[in-house]
Formats: sequence, C-alpha cells, structure tokens
Amino acid sequence: MASADPERPERRAQLPARLLGIGARGAERVASAAGIDEAVERTTEEALVRALESPAFERAIIRVLESEAAQRALERTLASPAVEQAAVKVLDSQLVDHVWDRLLASDEAQKLVERIAEAPEVRAAIAQQGVGLLDDIGRQIRDIAGRLDDALERTIRRLIGRPRAEPTKNVGAVTRLLAFGLDAALLNGAFLLAAAVLSALFGSDGISGTGWAFGAFSWIVFGSLYMLVFWSLAGQTPGMRVLSIRIEADGSPRLGRRRARRRLVGFILAALPFGLGFIGIITRDDNRGYHDRHAGTEVVRVDPAPAPFSTPQ
Repeated sequence: MASADPERPERRAQLPARLLGIGARGAERVASAAGIDEAVERTTEEALVRALESPAFERAIIRVLESEAAQRALERTLASPAVEQAAVKVLDSQLVDHVWDRLLASDEAQKLVERIAEAPEVRAAIAQQGVGLLDDIGRQIRDIAGRLDDALERTIRRLIGRPRAEPTKNVGAVTRLLAFGLDAALLNGAFLLAAAVLSALFGSDGISGTGWAFGAFSWIVFGSLYMLVFWSLAGQTPGMRVLSIRIEADGSPRLGRRRARRRLVGFILAALPFGLGFIGIITRDDNRGYHDRHAGTEVVRVDPAPAPFSTPQ
C-alpha cells in the first residue's frame, strides 16, 4: 500500500460544507452583535435554576436517594475498609485536635456554655432530676417500711392470738419509728454543728459531765419544741414528710397548739414505762398508741407531695 505524499496538498472541503461553515460563522457574528447569544445564555441559566428549585427536582432527588440501589450503594460505601481507614485517620489527625482546641477556647463557645447553664429550662431539668431521685428513694423506703409494718403486726398478733378484725389506713410501728429516727438524725446534726462552733469559739478540748448533762437536757427541750411546732402547724415533721405520713385530728392535719401539747404529754407518758405506751400501735385495730388516744389523733398515710417543676399528668 502506497504511503501518502507529504507534499501533496490536502483535499479541500466540498462546496456545501464550506457554505454551511460560512453561514454558521456569520450567524454567530450576527447573534453576538445583536446580543442574542447572551440572552440565550441567561434564559438557559434561568431555566436551569428554576428546574433545580422546582418541587419536581426535589421529589426526583428524594426518589433517587430512597431507592434500593442508592441505599445499597451507600451501605457498600460506608462498609468499605478504605472509608473507615480514612475516617479514622481524619479523626486521629492533629488538625482535628487543633480545630477542637480552638473551638473550645473561643469566646463564642464560652458564651454558649454560659447561656446554656443559665437557661431556666436547664436549671429546671436539673432540679427535677434531683428531686426525682429523692422521690424515688423516699418511695422505696416507704414501700419497705410498709411491708415491715405488716410483717411485724402479723407476727405480734399471731403470738397474742388477736387477728386483725378490719383493715385500717393508719400507719404501723416501723414507719413511725423510721420517721422518728430521721427527725432525731436531723436534730443530732444540728447539735453536732452547734457543738463544733462552740468548741471553735471557746477552744474546749473535751466535754465535762456537766456539759453532757446540759447537752442531754437541751436535746430533750429542743426536741420537744421541734415536735410541738411541726405537729401544731403542719401535722407532720420533716421525717414524717419524707415517709408521706401525717397526724390528723377529725380529718384535719392542723392540730393546733393545745392538741399538740396533749399529744406531746401523752408521748412522754407512753415512753416512760419502757415504751409500753406505744404497744397499741401494733395490737389495736386502729394502730393508735396512748399518745394518740390521749390527744384524739391518728397517724395516716398521705399521697407524696408533688415534686417542684413536675409536669401535671
């Protein structure tokens, strides 16, 4: 096969092709001079923008992303070891640590943290969680104390041969004793704090016998005032409130000073004979000791107080 002669002139295009080329170049020069090409570009651009912003385009993208093929492709991409290694390298890089440090040290981040911490909603949520935890603990203590009340009463009544004739809403001995223990712990804490303050002020190394006697007398006096004030005003002490029990007289928790004094006197008289005055709490069907009968009161269970910031159901 003969090779092409390099010196041979190229074959010129045919006449129709030359005419079409001349016409196209002429039309292009005319369109450019008249501004038609710019109008066509703007129209095309606006048409593309309208198409991209149209609901139809959005629906099309959603259909593509929700298709099974796209889901499988995305799963294969995320499951790829190369993608995992790249993500690990990015997260372990010093650049990420530097950006994170800069972000935490920025004034904007500090202001954001302060605004979040000072938000009333955040404070309310924290308070609600704390109160909710205390309420859960109190509920568990109440349930355990109630079961112990029933167990102790059944055992004692079985021994003395006096089964309960009818149910009662009044509180048993274990729950009352636990509430009294909580109140005693509160009083002891106050006395220990006062003793520490006095010791720091006067520099005492120890407590003499007179000091112990004075302390015991003061504990009895302040303990009596403690019960008298709470009984007369609210019908329950803080320890009784934790266990959701209160003292009532004729269905009212407001005992008044006179009835509260009668109950306090009855309480002391019931405690003097080695606590035998309280035995009626276990043996009587109404769970009332001598002090309750003396003052005309009864100790009943009440619904727990609603927690602050709680949402009504």
